[in-house]
Amino acid sequence: MEWNPDGSVTSPSGFEVGTHASRIKYDSRTDLALLHSTPPSACAAVFTRNQVVAAPVTLDRATLLANNSAIQAVVVNSGNANACTGATGLANAQQMQILTAQALNCPPDAVLVLSTGVIGVQLPMDRVAGGITAAANEMSAQHGPLAARAIMTTDTVAKHAAVSVSLPAGTVTIGGMSKGSGMVHPDMATVLGVFTTDADIPVRDLQRMLDTAVSRSFNRISVDGDTSTNDTVLLLANGASGIPIADSQTIALFQQGLDRLFIHLAQAIVRDGEGASKFVEITVTGAADDSAAHKIANTIATSALVKTAFAGSDANWGRILAAAGRAGISFDQNQVSLSIGVADPLALQLVQGGTPVAYQEADAAAIFAEPEFKVWFDLHAGPGTAMVWTSDLTHDYVTINADYRT
Repeated sequence: MEWNPDGSVTSPSGFEVGTHASRIKYDSRTDLALLHSTPPSACAAVFTRNQVVAAPVTLDRATLLANNSAIQAVVVNSGNANACTGATGLANAQQMQILTAQALNCPPDAVLVLSTGVIGVQLPMDRVAGGITAAANEMSAQHGPLAARAIMTTDTVAKHAAVSVSLPAGTVTIGGMSKGSGMVHPDMATVLGVFTTDADIPVRDLQRMLDTAVSRSFNRISVDGDTSTNDTVLLLANGASGIPIADSQTIALFQQGLDRLFIHLAQAIVRDGEGASKFVEITVTGAADDSAAHKIANTIATSALVKTAFAGSDANWGRILAAAGRAGISFDQNQVSLSIGVADPLALQLVQGGTPVAYQEADAAAIFAEPEFKVWFDLHAGPGTAMVWTSDLTHDYVTINADYRT
């Protein structure tokens, strides 16, 4: 497996990208991207589970029901979510699909639409239309990193990478980009993510591998406990390499590469969380099952009191136990243990048997002051385990979100 941190959605063969500054919301940056697959692609997708969904989500679900084996393009805009926009918003999403199809000479039902940004505002379709035309005239396999920048909203860095996987028949490449900084919490992915591969994979297997990768990555992150109306992760496989993923060995190897790429980009979102100054890995073990462990880990990861303690470098472990206790999972508080550390061998135990052990407060505070650290919470009651990644909650988060629309 060869890792490429500078790779992108165009690292696999047969994909190209065009971008444009359409001034949908931002005046001085690109805000629209077209991804084009020269060979038609099989496509798997995962969408938000929020009951309030944006027009592109509605459109893409319908499109993929009709055609999930010959997708040729994805159009993405930032600055406007096209959510809570009614019939007009759906018509605008359909128009984006049609305009992209015309610009790239493919059927409308071979185009998927993604949007991200402000909710409840109609798209400026004259600017969107001009952007689609301009982006189609700038298509290049070298523009993958530019697409990752075009889809940013409050993100401070573009998020993209690629990995090549060696198989018995040769090498296939997986590339991807994601965006997300706020409204990040499990229940799909709470981001936009577009992933590509030149491997030849049947849609059914592709969907199964996407579901697995999402469950191990984007569904393990939280910045603020909010899920978005627009969350979408796509995985396109165009088969341009001529190498099939069709047996247990190749599926396992491909899944390893896919998981690594997804986890990397999911963690990049947490590191770039709105106002975040710390990246925290929370591991819960000893639960009745993995689902119970995940629920406790998520509750800890989204607790405002826990996250502000992270921000203040205050090793207030009582907040962690209290958050775990309200997760809705039964456990014996007199059996739990809690440790923190920068790396596993350096863990500092704070709690054993539900009560504090003899540790130095300064040592605990020093760990909480690190930009990255880990928390281990053990219920000692079963085999269940889960790991999630979260950030701290700072004044900057409030500042960013208090004036987001202005």
